[in-house]
Amino acid sequence: MFIKKNILIWFFIALLFVGCSKSDKGYVIGVQNRENWYQPDPFGMLFIPHGSYNMGQSDQDVPYSHLSQSKTVTVTSFYMDETEVTNNEYRQFVYWVRDSIARRILGDVDETYLIMQDEYGEDFDPPYLNWRKKIKWNGEQEREALSELYFQEHERFYRRKELDTRKLNYEYWWIDYKAASQKDFNAPLDKADGIDKASWTNRPQGYRDRSVYIKKDIINVYPDTLCWVHDFTYSFNEPMTQNYFSHPAYDHYPVVGVSWKQARAFSIWRTNYLNAYLQSNLEMSRVNDFRLPTESEWEWAARGGLDLSPYPWGGPYIRNSNGCFLGNYKPLRGNYLDDGGVYPIIVGHYAPNDFGLYDMGGNVAEWCRDAFNPSSYNFAHDMNQVYDYEAKDSDPPSMKRKVIRGGSWKDIGYFMQVSSRTFEYQDSGKSYVGFRNVQSYMGRMKGDGPTSSNVYR
Repeated sequence: MFIKKNILIWFFIALLFVGCSKSDKGYVIGVQNRENWYQPDPFGMLFIPHGSYNMGQSDQDVPYSHLSQSKTVTVTSFYMDETEVTNNEYRQFVYWVRDSIARRILGDVDETYLIMQDEYGEDFDPPYLNWRKKIKWNGEQEREALSELYFQEHERFYRRKELDTRKLNYEYWWIDYKAASQKDFNAPLDKADGIDKASWTNRPQGYRDRSVYIKKDIINVYPDTLCWVHDFTYSFNEPMTQNYFSHPAYDHYPVVGVSWKQARAFSIWRTNYLNAYLQSNLEMSRVNDFRLPTESEWEWAARGGLDLSPYPWGGPYIRNSNGCFLGNYKPLRGNYLDDGGVYPIIVGHYAPNDFGLYDMGGNVAEWCRDAFNPSSYNFAHDMNQVYDYEAKDSDPPSMKRKVIRGGSWKDIGYFMQVSSRTFEYQDSGKSYVGFRNVQSYMGRMKGDGPTSSNVYR
């Protein structure tokens, strides 16, 4: 009996060693020991499922604009902000830029990274800032060092010490994949260092170094608070200019006066901000980028799964059964107040659509990623349709047009339709245009089911 027990013990020990063996036994089972990855639901965002739908006009084209022909398109899954980005959320971006400039002036560098080098063996440039250290805005030395961030005395209103918002500039980068994908294989081969540099050549520009596809921009991040005055002729909107972005009463109202380029900068900052947190907590998986929605994504989300309905809530009416308006726009012949708000109102005031998204019609119009072209439906692909064009400062104004969707508090009911499309210029901020972000969906978690790593150990 004792011998049998010993045999069983040795048998189980042998099985354990065999089970723990890391040999693949000659089979192709993929690279093992990959990090376990999980995509959480981003805070404040809702999951929008993939689907196909008829993008374009679902009702009569009242102005006969012929800007949105009916077309079947397919979009993949993504997350979208439940509401437009609010003043308080955008203010976090503004304050981060302000504090980063202040830390550079004060030399608040994270000493952890001073002794570290990047993957190429070079020092980090610019160095990492020490965000754990608080800024003593009222300290004597700090006041003197940071004086350049404030208006000079001769520029101050009512002799108040105010931040000079003209200096809140954000430097950011992005990769131009469209340009990088245009390879010229007919270019002469240059195989120096064992690299075929001809495959890097961009057809229109003739680039031979892929670093040129890393685009850099510097933009002032403060909203154009004067948009309330210059958007309207002979109209007294100075109280909104003074209070809308700065006063806490408007914290949860949609941010306006933000240009398309500022909205893109916010999206890139939002991505980097989350990645920095994950890296500092040793959660090294990089999140998918936050970005502006494509026009096809925006319309699919606005429809809420109702394919042929003209409005986010369905249709065909713009009031409910009690006679109440279903969005904040310019009703009747200009009775702005009749729908509950003269100007933009707090986000999430009206009922959401069937995807749970608020204010997809009215309140403020929203920037999309797409450049505006009246004929883009005719030549854009029907899978994840988007018409990209990176306008340069030297381009004519017609090339700087970007799509806006959803209508606003100052628009008539036609622009609240999910298929209505118009444009604004990418470098201008308007009192009736805001934005929201999306994030592409990649999947829940790697290794949910049985994999080869569970079988071959």
